Amino acid sequence: MTRNLRTAFFSALLVIAVAVPIFGLKLTTVGIRLEVHNGDALTFWTIAACAVAMFVWQLFRTRLAAGWAASPSLPAVPAGAGNFLTLPSTQRYIIIALVLLALVWPFYASRGAVDIATLILIYVMLGLGLNIVVGLAGLLDLGYVGFYAVGAYTYALLSHYYGFGFWLSLPIAGAMAALFGFLLGFPVLRLRGDYLAIVTLGFGEIIRLLLRNMTDLTGGPNGISGIDKPTLFGLTFDRRAAEGMQTFHEFFGLDYASINKVIFLYLIALLLVLLTLFVINRLLRMPIGRAWEALREDEIACRALGMNPTVIKLSAFTIGATFAGFAGSFFAARQGLVSPESFTFIESAIILAIVVLGGMGSQLGVILAAIVMILLPELMREFSEYRMMMFGAMMVLMMIWRPQGLLPMQRPHMELKR
Repeated sequence: MTRNLRTAFFSALLVIAVAVPIFGLKLTTVGIRLEVHNGDALTFWTIAACAVAMFVWQLFRTRLAAGWAASPSLPAVPAGAGNFLTLPSTQRYIIIALVLLALVWPFYASRGAVDIATLILIYVMLGLGLNIVVGLAGLLDLGYVGFYAVGAYTYALLSHYYGFGFWLSLPIAGAMAALFGFLLGFPVLRLRGDYLAIVTLGFGEIIRLLLRNMTDLTGGPNGISGIDKPTLFGLTFDRRAAEGMQTFHEFFGLDYASINKVIFLYLIALLLVLLTLFVINRLLRMPIGRAWEALREDEIACRALGMNPTVIKLSAFTIGATFAGFAGSFFAARQGLVSPESFTFIESAIILAIVVLGGMGSQLGVILAAIVMILLPELMREFSEYRMMMFGAMMVLMMIWRPQGLLPMQRPHMELKR
């Protein structure tokens, strides 16, 4: 009992020490200074109630756990239903249904809904690319946002200095990101686990700091603005076309509607996601896809089978970075502006959370997790101050409730039936 009392006391103190600076103190900008103000009384009473609840839980945890175990359990989801959802054929049909829904979505949804859907598609592409490195090859990458930044700035620089269009710059951006992925692969060939994560994290920060400090080339903290939007066979979706070009609505004799540009950008993002899904599915059926999974399961056994882990790792980094370059190029075209602050570590954390939350190696899981991770903050803008706390709580609950992810990838296996 004494041990439980001591644990309960320190747990309550920890709740107060963490919650008071986060929720009880407010920062306001006065001129060029930051001033700290105390929160309202309701906030402090809420923190006190949470501390008391934690104290009671830790003090009587053993008895409460015994009572919970003795209580009748809730009806569980049948195992057959869970296995049915993880079957490759089932996930394939669900993906086809989602694609059909995505094709008709922009023609019935509002402009804001189409905009959010476009952002979700960008993160789906990023999640699928990182899924190659983390989910299939088993290499923990915390600097994936660096390849995203390389693709975005490649198109921004080509458009700003040389007047390249989006469709010409798209493969170049993918190739540049692939080159950086290939170069990153060499220093980390002998690293794994935490050491690999630290090196890739440093790579992402190096890219961001370089973009911020190369002011003459990248514009520094201000970034690059005025990036050209994608065109449809030379037709622009602006109200007025530049000299020597023609607008979409004039060519087809339609009235100008700003929603046409939003729908066109959405369809480009959907096309890129479909291309990503097609390429990854083809790779999974090739020897390189089997090699990624072999590397993830056991590198020593992979080497013993005569495979070259160096080539396998480099291919995973290179191909995964290519899709990040495509996503970055589209992001720059959609925003019309890029700056280093768009490629911080939190972006890498969100993309990695999408892969882990959806299920390592599962394409459908990545799609569903991207929808959840991007849509929930948009629906809960009133609680924007607590966004990171809700994000962390959701990840903790997922690790407890379903550590393998929402829809884990089901590997081919054989079973003996009695």
